[in-house]
Amino acid sequence: MISVEEAQARLLEPLAALPPEQISLAAGLSRVLAEDVAARRTQPPFAVSAMDGYAVRADDVKTVPMELRIVAEVPAGAGFGGRVEPGETARIFTGAPLPAGTDTIVIQEDTERDGDRVRVLEGAPRGRYVRREGLDFSEGEVLLRTGRRLTARDIGLLAAMNRPWLLVHRQPRIGILSTGDEIVMPGDPIGPHQIVSSNSLALAAFVTACGGIPVSVGNAPDDPEALRRIAAATQGVDLLVTTGGASVGEHDLVRDALAADGLELDFWQIAMRPGKPLMVGRYRGATMVGLPGNPVSTLVCALLFLRPALDRLAGLTPSEEAPPTARLGAALPRNDRRQDYLRSRLNRAADGVLEVFPFEVQDSSMMRLLAAADCLVVRPPHASAVAAGAMVPIVPFPGGALPI
Repeated sequence: MISVEEAQARLLEPLAALPPEQISLAAGLSRVLAEDVAARRTQPPFAVSAMDGYAVRADDVKTVPMELRIVAEVPAGAGFGGRVEPGETARIFTGAPLPAGTDTIVIQEDTERDGDRVRVLEGAPRGRYVRREGLDFSEGEVLLRTGRRLTARDIGLLAAMNRPWLLVHRQPRIGILSTGDEIVMPGDPIGPHQIVSSNSLALAAFVTACGGIPVSVGNAPDDPEALRRIAAATQGVDLLVTTGGASVGEHDLVRDALAADGLELDFWQIAMRPGKPLMVGRYRGATMVGLPGNPVSTLVCALLFLRPALDRLAGLTPSEEAPPTARLGAALPRNDRRQDYLRSRLNRAADGVLEVFPFEVQDSSMMRLLAAADCLVVRPPHASAVAAGAMVPIVPFPGGALPI
């Protein structure tokens, strides 16, 4: 058996970011940039008012009260072609460009208007409530870098930058093939010794959540020829994921059947729990990951191996942040030679520290506990017993927010 760290490194080593493609900004959410992106305009493009009020010369309102003559009204989206001279002012609204000759805003609450005259009751220093030109960003400034997965906030920024098109990495296409005579799809007739399949559907959802495109080819029976025929339908994917094949020993069927079509095995068996019988190799030009048939093992291995593979293919810049930790809420015994991943719940303690509580039962067949978990607690091989209150490393599930 090899370590989790070695297995991850060997899986990722041959993978590279997929080629770029151009998409519209509207389709950019969760895509990964394939280039640095610079602003095509300055924002704001001119000095604008941040409040409703009156554009004035700061020198005119040093002493208050002061009465000024209103020479114009300037709404957002319009301008004042003239110039505001000493003793004059312009009625202005939020977002409107500052008229020539003015340098500050007196908010309307600090004034009393009478026809074309306004009495200023409170002065304002130069620049008050004025958003200067380029306050947000300037034309040509690089604001988003290659390797960034775009959020809704990024989409808003890119729109303000006047970028209608984006160059992003192609989304990874992930083939998903489940195996086993004993499984049927949800809703199908169930035989006396069969179980309902969850792996292929869960993996497809996992791939989608991680920014990939699942290509599910169905379930192959425990027959080598049928398995080879169905596996051939995954031709052209960027990575192939199989689950199961345990009828004659975990992965024996998959490994032996696909070897006839050129499967090159890199490694099999990892010193971890759950998920020991994980297989990695090359099949028809694509990396292949053979996941255990146990549903919990499948998704734990997907989190630890499939997700970083998807990130690498998508061109995502690796995070340089230290792995997250949490304070242990219950004591744990000494660990054996396999790295353990314990399904756990998170909670924010009264002192503000994030606490983690591993479930008492860790049976790898129990999907209910996996669905209820917020993270996995990592227990290194041969780790000593640890008391409650110790800080331990955790692996959060993608898309899940930590308790606040």
